[in-house]
Amino acid sequence: MTIPHSLARAARNAVETSALLQDPAALRARNRPQLRRYDVSSLLPNGDIAETRHIAPALPLFESAFCAFSRGSMVETEYGPVAIEDLLPGDNIVIQDGSLLPLVWKGSTMIVPGRPDPKGRVHYLTRIMADSFGMQRPMSYVLAGPSARILNTPAHLRSLSGGQQILTPVEEFVDGMNVIETAPPTPVQLFHICLPRHAVIRISGLEFETYHPGINAARTISHAMRSVYLNLFAHIDSLSDFGPQVAPRAGDGQVDALSA
Repeated sequence: MTIPHSLARAARNAVETSALLQDPAALRARNRPQLRRYDVSSLLPNGDIAETRHIAPALPLFESAFCAFSRGSMVETEYGPVAIEDLLPGDNIVIQDGSLLPLVWKGSTMIVPGRPDPKGRVHYLTRIMADSFGMQRPMSYVLAGPSARILNTPAHLRSLSGGQQILTPVEEFVDGMNVIETAPPTPVQLFHICLPRHAVIRISGLEFETYHPGINAARTISHAMRSVYLNLFAHIDSLSDFGPQVAPRAGDGQVDALSA
């Protein structure tokens, strides 16, 4: 006698869920978000530096604030290139027009690029070889994280940019020769920085953006989670305090913001 499909499916579901019924904690764990440790250095209003450690969700909005530049990335400062891990809040950073702005926030986290997270995401890094974008751009290779954006417009996005230079995710430039995707199997420390306003800085001669959550950030996070996110940034009180973006920005193959 053939068992009806509906009964077979019910029996299979009973077997699959019996363990969960015996252990309700296992059911709750399925919906529990993955957590990640985030380390933050902030410039306080009195000039002091606050070092804090946070345990927060490994959501894309959170991770993008910490996963732009690897250790050893040389940031142009008033005293010359300085490795990003050696920067301190209050250090003056050279921005695109040659003026200086103080570093007000630096964040870092550890990821294992080659290990998929519980949702199956792999956090690829991008290795940019010397002179990939022209003479001394960059001056030496740069290993960028998944949230890094370069002020440059790839050919396949020029029809969308209206002739403007846009801030483009580094993976859009992967060509397998000069710009290479990589996923090391060991932990990698990644960083990002904030200045008093969104800006373009130079790392090994190549123009990258400082951190900005994007104009659509409020739509990607719940109100309750927003307070957890804002707690990572001592220099702001709301998402609007990040200010306008310095240039149009590309994301998921589309320009998602206009320059102020």
